[in-house]
Amino acid sequence: MSRGPGRRRVVVAIVAVGVALLVLAAVGAGVWVLTPYRAEAEPLAQADALPGVRVAIGDDAVVLEPEGAASGTGVVFYPGARVEAEAYAASWSPVVEAAGTTVVIPRMPLHLAVLDPDRADTAVADHGEGVERWYLGGHSLGGAMAASHAGGDPEFPLAGVVLWGAYATEGAELSGRSDLRVLSVTGSEDGLSDPATIDANRGHLPQDAATVEIDGMNHAQFGSYGEQSGDGTARIDDSAARHALAETVTDFLERG
Repeated sequence: MSRGPGRRRVVVAIVAVGVALLVLAAVGAGVWVLTPYRAEAEPLAQADALPGVRVAIGDDAVVLEPEGAASGTGVVFYPGARVEAEAYAASWSPVVEAAGTTVVIPRMPLHLAVLDPDRADTAVADHGEGVERWYLGGHSLGGAMAASHAGGDPEFPLAGVVLWGAYATEGAELSGRSDLRVLSVTGSEDGLSDPATIDANRGHLPQDAATVEIDGMNHAQFGSYGEQSGDGTARIDDSAARHALAETVTDFLERG
């Protein structure tokens, strides 16, 4: 007796299950990408209200500029994966006010810097008027992509790299660079880019890179977008974390 029809039904069923799983995976990936971490309203409003800072929210970037004398220093800062550019305005605004720095936070395709790691070139071309020297930085995956571009051939004068809860890969080829100033800031309670992992990748940065750990700070506190899945529990509040971060970054930039 032939079993051909039965076998065909089994094959059809297996294929149908496989297709269903692929569809579910695609839907899940689509939902993940299309539901970014949004900037919290109150910190963003506080950044916009800071008297020494102008915050311009555009289609291509969020730009923070000093109201007073500008230092001639600029920073292009890549957001973390699935995080809105606006979510970093509150963290950068006190630096802009204190150090006279211009900060450009570009928007990324699907909120993923990995899809456009060379985005800094366009950001500088579009928003670099009056800036003489640039730093390139980022948070989490954005930091890794910024380090990668910094190790390549940016189309602007690059003074250094600023990493928040992030590390450079070996492929960034930064370890032998003596022409770049580098700051790496970590949080002791970061559950996503934990200090041990960042320390293990410390050798991918120049030997004289400055490294600072903020006690009690977690991963999401580098921005203002609420809690993040997989993160550690912060032991300091958001205001204290932003204050410590701003002091660290301001000191670094003013020494440059």
